[in-house]
Amino acid sequence: MTKLLIQELEKSWQRGTLPDIRVGDTVSVGWTIVEGKKKRVQKFEGIVIKMTGIRSRESITIRRIIDKVGVEKTFLLHSPLLAELVVVSKGKVRRAKLTYLRDRIGVKATRVKVRKNKAIVVPGVLEEISDPAVIAQEAGPEPVDA
Repeated sequence: MTKLLIQELEKSWQRGTLPDIRVGDTVSVGWTIVEGKKKRVQKFEGIVIKMTGIRSRESITIRRIIDKVGVEKTFLLHSPLLAELVVVSKGKVRRAKLTYLRDRIGVKATRVKVRKNKAIVVPGVLEEISDPAVIAQEAGPEPVDA
């Protein structure tokens, strides 16, 4: 009984529409900051590395590199202080949390890699040969032009 009441109360606190956000997407968040009597919207753009919570307690953690230092901020998606939420670009990742980006430096820390080439498994072949010398030996001697 109380569980249903809590769910109904949380439903009333939720925002109506939110864009489809997933881990790996680059998003821009506008957060309302109150300084005295003034209000302003501060934007923060970065890669979504973590999503947690359910219903009205849903939050995202965004990572960005500022002056060669990694900065992470967590935003509540259903907060009244959230002014805007825009998906800048979609990413494709194979993890639920991208905490491995914390160990990366430079461009590798800002780009989420997408696997374009998938390995083709051929029955009976156990390893891939990538050494040019081995490939040249298997191909045989080079033809001599006369």
